[in-house]
Amino acid sequence: MSARAIDIVPAAGGEALGLPGWIYRDPEFFELEKELLFRPSWQVVCHVNDVPRSGDFHTLDFLGQGVVVLRGEDGQVRSFYNACRHRASRLLDGPKGRCGRRITCPYHAWSYGLDGRLLTVPHREAYEGLDLERHGLAALEQEIFMGFVFVRFAPGLPGSEARMPSVREMAAPYLQELEAYRLEELVPQGRVTLRPRAVNWKNIADNYSDGLHIPVAHPGLTRLFGSSYGIEARPWIDKMWGRLRETASSNWSEARYQSLLPRVAHLPEERQRLWTYFKLWPNVALDIYPDQIDFMQFLPISPTETLIREIAYVHPDDRREMRAARYLNWRINRQVNAEDTKLIARVQEGMGADGYTPGPLGEGEVCLRSFARRMRQLIPESRLPRAPARGWSMRAHER
Repeated sequence: MSARAIDIVPAAGGEALGLPGWIYRDPEFFELEKELLFRPSWQVVCHVNDVPRSGDFHTLDFLGQGVVVLRGEDGQVRSFYNACRHRASRLLDGPKGRCGRRITCPYHAWSYGLDGRLLTVPHREAYEGLDLERHGLAALEQEIFMGFVFVRFAPGLPGSEARMPSVREMAAPYLQELEAYRLEELVPQGRVTLRPRAVNWKNIADNYSDGLHIPVAHPGLTRLFGSSYGIEARPWIDKMWGRLRETASSNWSEARYQSLLPRVAHLPEERQRLWTYFKLWPNVALDIYPDQIDFMQFLPISPTETLIREIAYVHPDDRREMRAARYLNWRINRQVNAEDTKLIARVQEGMGADGYTPGPLGEGEVCLRSFARRMRQLIPESRLPRAPARGWSMRAHER
C-alpha cells in the first residue's frame, strides 16, 4: 500500500529528522512539557449529552488537576476545578454521576450551587468577613465544539503573548467535513475506558499519525482499505483516512462489517464507507466511522507511562445491521489496538538505546514532520541529540 501524503505545513530547511529518543523518557523534559504543552492545550472532558439533566456531572483527572463538568439548573454546561475552596477536598467522585441540586463537600460540608456559587458554610460566624462571592468554585476556560466540552488550564505560553488557538480554529480546515456527522446530536455509548501503556505519550501520538506502518503492521486495515489510506498535516491538526473496499476481506469480522454496514441517512454518499481519523495538537484524537465516533486522549502520567482515555458516541439507531456493525467495528479495532500496543512498546524500548539518534523522516511522513517542528518550536532542546546536563530545564524556564 502506498499512502497518499499531503504536507500542508511549510517545510523546514535541511534534512527532516525525527525527535531524539531522550525526550521520550527524560523526567526534566516531561516537567517542561506539562508547563509549556499541556497547560495551554485543550483537553476533551465529555459531550454535552453526557450531562443531559440538571445535576449531571462528568469528570477528568489530568496531570494532577481534577475537572468537573456540570449541567446547571439553567441548562448551561460549565467546567470547574473539582476541589473545595475551603481545604481543597475533592468534591465529586467517579467518572460521572448526579449530585442533585447542589454539591456538598464531604470534608466540612461547604456547599455550592450547580453554577459554582458558594451557598452555605457551616459555622459561618467563625469566618469573619467571609465573602461568599469570592469563594465559589474556580472556573476553567471552556469551549464547546460541536457538542464536545473542552477545557484548558492556561491561555498561552508562560511568559509569552502567544495565544493557543481555539478548538474551532485548530479544526478549521475540516469544519465542513465534520459538520456532515452532526456531532452535536451524538449520545454516549458505554463508558469511559482507560488503557494504561508503559510508553511516553508522544510515542502513542506519533503512532496514531503514522501512515507508513499501516501496510506493515495492520493486515486487517490493509484488507479493508487496500491502497486508499491517506494522510495530511495542517498546523494544529492531522488527518488520516481510508475507504472500505468493495472486495470482501478474507477475515470473517471484516467481511461481515463490509457487508452489514448500513447506510446512514444524514451522511453524503462519499462518507458512507469512509473511516477518518483526526489528531488535534497535542494529544486528542477523533476516530470517525459511519457507525460511531470515538474520542481518545493520550493522558501523560510520567515520562514512560500514559493512559489512553477513550469515549465512544453514536447516533441512536436500533437497526440490527447497525448494532452488528458497531460490534464488528469493536472487534476489528480491538485487534488494531493490540497490534499498536506491541509496536509502541518496541519503539519505547529502542528510544533508550545508546546507538539511537534521530532518524530521517521521509517525504510521506508529513504528520511526524509537523509534530517534530512544533515540538522544536516550543521546546528548543528537542533539537539536541542527547540530553543536556541535569538542571537544564531550570535554565530553560529562565529564558
